[in-house]
Amino acid sequence: MSRIGKNPVPLPKGVEATLTGGAVAIKGPLGTLTYMLTGQVKVEKSGDALQFSVLSEENNSDAMSGTVRALVANMVTGVTKGFERKLTLVGVGYRAQAQGDKLNLSLGFSHPVVHQMPNGIKVETPTQTEIVIKGIDKQQVGQVAAEVRAYRPPEPYKGKGVRYSGEQVVIKETKKK
Repeated sequence: MSRIGKNPVPLPKGVEATLTGGAVAIKGPLGTLTYMLTGQVKVEKSGDALQFSVLSEENNSDAMSGTVRALVANMVTGVTKGFERKLTLVGVGYRAQAQGDKLNLSLGFSHPVVHQMPNGIKVETPTQTEIVIKGIDKQQVGQVAAEVRAYRPPEPYKGKGVRYSGEQVVIKETKKK
């Protein structure tokens, strides 16, 4: 069995886990998340922790136990603390402004770009060149951040564009005659 899959997921105070049929529902102070299990992994609640075990002897069921354990651990973290992803705008005239569930971006195009946030995702702009995307679902927060970054990814010559906070962009040298 996977080393990660052997570790139990502790449930902190205020977090409830419900196991019904082929689904795991985690309810916490920030909300509720649900994950549909595959037929390869079994989840059991023992005290204030969740244990994972392999049901079938297929090739990838060992790996799936570790994957399911990691996903459930992320769900527990999401409903207790939440996840956030920070983006930075680099470039003259590049601006961002949050208005409710929409993000207005000025990225050097002839038109403003408006990105509609999905349910469960909040966006903040502490300054005009910083974007903070928050939510309880790690996958959804990362997906929205990737979609916003895809409007103008950092280009390799001047480094202008939307980048993740802390991302290092390798700048190429321009051609010389």
